[in-house]
Amino acid sequence: MLYPNPNNQYPKVSEKAWVSETAIIVGDVTIGDNVYVAHNAIIRADEPGSSIRIGDSCNVQDNVIIHSLSNSEVVIENNTSLAHGCIVHGPCVIGKGCFVGFGSVVFDCKIGNDALILHNSTVRAVQIPSGKVVSDGQVLTKQEDVQDLEEITSDLVNFKRSVINANIELVNGYRNLDQEA
Repeated sequence: MLYPNPNNQYPKVSEKAWVSETAIIVGDVTIGDNVYVAHNAIIRADEPGSSIRIGDSCNVQDNVIIHSLSNSEVVIENNTSLAHGCIVHGPCVIGKGCFVGFGSVVFDCKIGNDALILHNSTVRAVQIPSGKVVSDGQVLTKQEDVQDLEEITSDLVNFKRSVINANIELVNGYRNLDQEA
């Protein structure tokens, strides 16, 4: 369901994306090509001056919430996965090729390219360098704690790639079903 915000700004969704009919997208939101927006996802840029940009080949899985505060922006770069039930709250920038795990919360932060935020983690008011891993359940709210993050492993790179590929297959499969109907 696509809705305007109070300023009458409507979401802009690529024809090459697939959005579940139970997802709710409100306001100044732009969704790129080959993006998969799963069931019950909520993407809201309805406060004054807020916006959300989701790059190509991303996936926004079931029950994900993306919201941007007044006069702030959420940017999610290409090939990024937002796993089931995570919350991304703006202001926030998530780089290319990232993964945000189940139940994680990211707010007021900048996440570099190819970073992983594993399940049930909280990342707030910090900058995560490219290629770093936030462990399961870790809470990061102080920039000095970021220096202790480990580098991404080849297993985790392969995991991220497999999630992106699986969700692009879903986009293609659902779009084909829509065309047949």
